[in-house]
Amino acid sequence: MIEAFWIPLLPPYLIGLALSWAIEAMLTPRPVAPWRRPAAAIGVHVGVWTLAFALELALFRRPYFGVANVLAIQLLIVLVSNAKYQALREPFVYPDFEYFTDAIKHPRLYLPFFGLARALAAGGGYGAALWAGLALEDSVTAGAGIWLVSFVELPQEHMFDPTAPLMPFFAHTFGLAAAGLAVAILAGRRNPVVFDATQDLRRLGLVAALWAYGRSERQPADDLRRRAPFATAKPPEVLPDPLPDLVVIQSESFFDARRAYPQLLRQDILANFDLLKSEAVAHGQLTVAAWGANTVRTEFAFLAGMGPDALGVHQYNPYRKLAEQGFPTIASYLKSLGYRTVCVHPYHRSFYRRDKVLPLLGFDEFIGIEAFQGARRDGSYVGDKALGQYVAHMLQEKTDRPLYLHVITMENHGPLHWESVDPDDVADVFRAPMPEGCRDLVAYSRHLRNADAMFGDLRQALMGREKPASLCIFGDHVPIMPGVYAELGEVEGTTDYVLWRTGKSQKEKERDEDVTLLACRYLQATGTYERYDASKPVTAYVSKNAEIDAF
Repeated sequence: MIEAFWIPLLPPYLIGLALSWAIEAMLTPRPVAPWRRPAAAIGVHVGVWTLAFALELALFRRPYFGVANVLAIQLLIVLVSNAKYQALREPFVYPDFEYFTDAIKHPRLYLPFFGLARALAAGGGYGAALWAGLALEDSVTAGAGIWLVSFVELPQEHMFDPTAPLMPFFAHTFGLAAAGLAVAILAGRRNPVVFDATQDLRRLGLVAALWAYGRSERQPADDLRRRAPFATAKPPEVLPDPLPDLVVIQSESFFDARRAYPQLLRQDILANFDLLKSEAVAHGQLTVAAWGANTVRTEFAFLAGMGPDALGVHQYNPYRKLAEQGFPTIASYLKSLGYRTVCVHPYHRSFYRRDKVLPLLGFDEFIGIEAFQGARRDGSYVGDKALGQYVAHMLQEKTDRPLYLHVITMENHGPLHWESVDPDDVADVFRAPMPEGCRDLVAYSRHLRNADAMFGDLRQALMGREKPASLCIFGDHVPIMPGVYAELGEVEGTTDYVLWRTGKSQKEKERDEDVTLLACRYLQATGTYERYDASKPVTAYVSKNAEIDAF
């Protein structure tokens, strides 16, 4: 019976395994050929394939349909990875699996970049394949067709009878699944990664790289928390009296596009930002932890003072596993000084799990979209002008505690290519005729002008108060504008920042900065943090070649 069971399954199993490697060849960037990969990477791939094949077989009892089902899932991941690489210069990584559910909850944030037509075709094609597989291929337990298995379909009441003929089928399939899982676990322990998504994908292949990143996420991070800059931060011996209010504007997709396209964009679109720079403690270009999207990476790098090299696998989404256990940040540090710490973000509170994570990072309160019902929208999201008015109103509230206010804007999120522009918009932001394929830049610059108006309003609000205050503005990443970059050239990826305070400023010369050091530099400028040594940035605490033994 065993031979009769396994021999007919070998052709679909081997055909599917070969096709799984063929589908990987469709990736951008393309992994090296299987025979050039480490043996452990091949072991993980074979183990995961065996596990998936066995589970599909147990579920549907149709091996060829099970093969097609697994390959369809793999193909979807490949298509998503290629779309992500085209937009963000980065392939699909294990933490990205969370975004599949986010895409259902917030389709506008994701589907425009995958393509609505592609999404509909994928869903319709899978539905058709599901029907065809179930209708055209006989169950291996039915005793029909070419299958020589001697199992017979049983009535429902005998399905779990250990003496029934069907039970050996499940014993074989789940035994196969267990064998595949064991091979993947054992091989995965000998599969070190460097947490460069492109490099790891090319060297290991998609399946092995995803498995390695999934295992890495499970590594205890206690040592990382102990080494965090704000875990050991100490205030200066003499603090300002009174303590200044601190306002941080994390501006969505903000960078000074005029320095990228000086002959095209009007100078006055960022007039208030220029005024702040002229009065600033410091300003310049900012190296950030993301390109085109993934705001949470730059957000956490600022809050925690730690960048990609230090975070390892957690650099891709630090709010998934790392932050859910708490982490020392600028918010927790200021809270220890007596500050009231508040985060404002005019979007759904559950996005990126901020409603669960931010309290663990030291925030007393998180204000989300519920506070902006009826607020003016510019494009699809709450406008920066409305957000600025809300923040200015908060600053008017009288309180005995100093305030740390971290504001995450949303207006300029995009997708920019879904926005409409007209000749008046072009004239408002361009100083020359619009080049072909640059409508996204018009929409983007229109949002820049709105962000600039918010900067000006907050400057006025802070200057009109008796209590000292300080303002930090920075961009989280550059925008996604593939058509513009193809026509006018790609941008470097740095954003811009400014540190400003009320009262008499001792202006420093322009200097570039890294977002991992910006929070410390900001606090230093306000007198609430000891001077730090910028020549010794936080470095990785885990060797990039370290093995991870925990599954």
